[in-house]
Amino acid sequence: MTAAIAQNGPAAAKAAGPSASSASSSLAKHRQELGTIAVSLPFFAYTACFLLAPTVIVIVGAFQDRSGAFTLANFNNLFAPNTIAAFITSILVSIASSVIGAVVGGLASYALVIGAKPNGLLRRMVSAISSVLAQFGGVMLAFAFIATIGINGIGTMLIKTLTGYTVNPNWLSSLPGLITIYCYFQIPLMIIIFLPAVDSIRPQWREACESLGGNTFQYWTRVALPILAPRFISAFLLLFASAFSAYATAAALFSQRSILVPLMIQGAMRNEMDANQQGFAQVLAFAMIVVVAIVMLLSHAVEKRAGRWQ
Repeated sequence: MTAAIAQNGPAAAKAAGPSASSASSSLAKHRQELGTIAVSLPFFAYTACFLLAPTVIVIVGAFQDRSGAFTLANFNNLFAPNTIAAFITSILVSIASSVIGAVVGGLASYALVIGAKPNGLLRRMVSAISSVLAQFGGVMLAFAFIATIGINGIGTMLIKTLTGYTVNPNWLSSLPGLITIYCYFQIPLMIIIFLPAVDSIRPQWREACESLGGNTFQYWTRVALPILAPRFISAFLLLFASAFSAYATAAALFSQRSILVPLMIQGAMRNEMDANQQGFAQVLAFAMIVVVAIVMLLSHAVEKRAGRWQ
């Protein structure tokens, strides 16, 4: 019947009635769904291999001993003072860098929206640079700061020559130095995440508020902030998860100190004196997964609430 409809044209389709049209649309929809599934399969396969499978291995390994039997002994050191201190330090560093990154990145996003054309050169340059710097982490970032403001860095030598002041050589290996380095990729990441949210604010809303007798304070507290706040909180939580799971930069700066949870995992995996440290490393990784999962659930809840409000 479909072939006859194709040969005879619209008149034949009309004579065939609604059943033929319904069958044809159902077949087209079915083909579209199959095409969507086929295109999505590589992504789901990649996710299963490099995200789901390692997560399952870590969770299962946290409850196994070296022989593969079930045990809870791996959790014995989870509440030790040095482990708790590492978690507290990781959380504090993540919160501090996320707050700075969220505030500075949020203000930069707002400045770009009100001060640059949507498709202007400045905005395109900032967006491109932010996209690159948001991924510029790890050992390369640590080396860049060491070469700039390290003991013999270019910036350190220049400051000493011009002002006579000697930069503290241990500053980069301190928590304030680590927070500063984390902000280097946190701020660009915030710009990428938050810029579309600021773009959603329409100038007509401010005009409507002013036409109804509202002032700038009322506009921000009753119109703009209720819209931007959920997006800002969600972006902050994503920044927290990014900083909490960062490893390579801290490892390059604190090679001999396990002050963060990722560094403690590294030390446990490299420990050849205690065979149980391998299981403890998986317990620490499992605890990090729990923390990141809680943060992601909070971010999803905030996004869902914002979507329901809109």
